[in-house]
Amino acid sequence: MNAINIHEAKTHLSRLVEQAAQGEPFIIAKAGKPLVKVVALDTPVRPIQRLGFLSGRLSVPDDFDRMSAATVQALFEGTE
Repeated sequence: MNAINIHEAKTHLSRLVEQAAQGEPFIIAKAGKPLVKVVALDTPVRPIQRLGFLSGRLSVPDDFDRMSAATVQALFEGTE
């Protein structure tokens, strides 16, 4: 993906927009720092993965927060 300086983008905006519409997105940068990404409106957007996407597929034991408590305590106390 091309990064284009904002001055160049202003100068060649028509050509750049046409290229983006044909599936060639570009980034507009100012002083080398990326500011915006220009893409065609019909470009598919990846869905955001949400927390809980494994809901119902995993089970957490009721004693999860107490599992291996004796081992952890022994490690902290220096006894095994």
